[in-house]
Amino acid sequence: MGGRWWCAVGGGLRRVVVGGNTFRSSSSRASYHTIQAIPREYTGSRLAAKDRAQGRIPTVVFSRDDQDPNKTISKKLLLTTEKKQIKSILESVQLPFFCSTAFQLQIRAGSGSSHLLDSGTVLPIKANPNPLLQNVHRDPESGQILNLVFVWADGASDLKVNVPLVFKGEDLSPGIKKGGYLQSIRTSLKYQCPAELIPPKIEVDVSNLDIGDKVYLKDIEVNPSLKLLSKNEDMPICKIMAVKTAKLEKKKAKLEKPEPAVV
Repeated sequence: MGGRWWCAVGGGLRRVVVGGNTFRSSSSRASYHTIQAIPREYTGSRLAAKDRAQGRIPTVVFSRDDQDPNKTISKKLLLTTEKKQIKSILESVQLPFFCSTAFQLQIRAGSGSSHLLDSGTVLPIKANPNPLLQNVHRDPESGQILNLVFVWADGASDLKVNVPLVFKGEDLSPGIKKGGYLQSIRTSLKYQCPAELIPPKIEVDVSNLDIGDKVYLKDIEVNPSLKLLSKNEDMPICKIMAVKTAKLEKKKAKLEKPEPAVV
């Protein structure tokens, strides 16, 4: 058995209610689903498996350190969320942008209860910092969502977040039309910014790039409140590459290879 769920500093739940337009898209703030959750008192693999069997996902919400808002602290809320609702959200938000999208969270006294215990804005975070792992913890065989981890994103403090890059206009790129291809050097950029201004994604237009052209960090235009956490703004994030001659020759040789004689 693990520890009981944390109620908050001073023994009571935070009475924070955040209203209205708190969610964003790449161009403007858009409203997504409000995540509904209920408390759970204990942790443990058997209880977690029971929750999943009942269509609920074990969920943790961490608090931020008042001295350093980018650090999470041990105080946390143990919750469960509805698997059906989370799957619907992932279909509308799309998985690559899930961890750069803030959501409203409402904690109810129980399943179907109208009694609101707590409410606020949360940001999904990876349980594992390895960038090669999925944003959502899933079973590798079944694909079932196993756990969700959030951090409270209310208040005036800034957050550090990795924002995915989406490249558009490849079909119009002169370099690609000549047979070149897009080399993605960076797939995301790290920014520090207020939670309400976090963009789920940043679109990079490559429609005018010819072979050899690059897009650099300094070329990306975002809201002035977003602070890029990189010291080298001259670093390229993508480039239009020419098809290597060796690849062309290998392909040509394969096409010109004579058919084996039939005996």
